[in-house]
Amino acid sequence: MPPAKRAKRGVSSADDDDEDYRKKRDRNNEAVKKSRFKSKQRTQETFTRVNKLKAENQMLEEKVKTLTKDLEFLKALFMEYASKSDSKFEGIDLEKLLAESPEEKAGNNSKSK
Repeated sequence: MPPAKRAKRGVSSADDDDEDYRKKRDRNNEAVKKSRFKSKQRTQETFTRVNKLKAENQMLEEKVKTLTKDLEFLKALFMEYASKSDSKFEGIDLEKLLAESPEEKAGNNSKSK
């Protein structure tokens, strides 16, 4: 159902009424312009922030991948060293020691989601 139309304002004998009405309309129009400008500005700021955070997230994910590769390399290097030196690591389960901790596993699971 279309909105009900307002009755047009009758011709006023007093110029004050028209002048007051015009001032109110002008103030309202300025307020609307200001509100719309602020809204567009907030939207633009949010969009910019989202893009910045996406770029930062991508950089951090690459860093995690690099550090994970480095860790695996260092673990392999340590295992090779430990297997060659007999006495230092005797009685220590190195595989268990170097296995992923529950925290590391949780971190890997959250990345895959």
